[in-house]
Amino acid sequence: MRQKFIELGEGYADIYELLELGEQMPERIDYAIAFYCEKSRQAVSSLAFIMKPTSQQKFQPIYICREGIPNPHEKPNKRFDLFQAVAESAGKTVTEFTVKPSTMFPETELYYNYLIGILRTNRILSPLS
Repeated sequence: MRQKFIELGEGYADIYELLELGEQMPERIDYAIAFYCEKSRQAVSSLAFIMKPTSQQKFQPIYICREGIPNPHEKPNKRFDLFQAVAESAGKTVTEFTVKPSTMFPETELYYNYLIGILRTNRILSPLS
């Protein structure tokens, strides 16, 4: 099965697309994830919904808004509260990780491979079969 990040943006207005995906397909949400890091001396978060694999078990999308939302533990904010509310309405709790910022990687794809490694290590994503 292929697992892939689908970036919707940085979360300024794009967070509403992520929320809409969660609201329209709550039964498909497998996990709600918040990745926290420090980027440009700002405590930020990336919010993601890991969806259940497709019916053919060949693809598992991870929709993400990358590093554009304040870390709610440092600066409470409405965007995180809305994300958490959608997760809870789908029966999920937000799983949190502290990670390196994407700026430490020469390519965004390498950053996403790093996040997939963290998710597999924590048994949130299954290894490739």
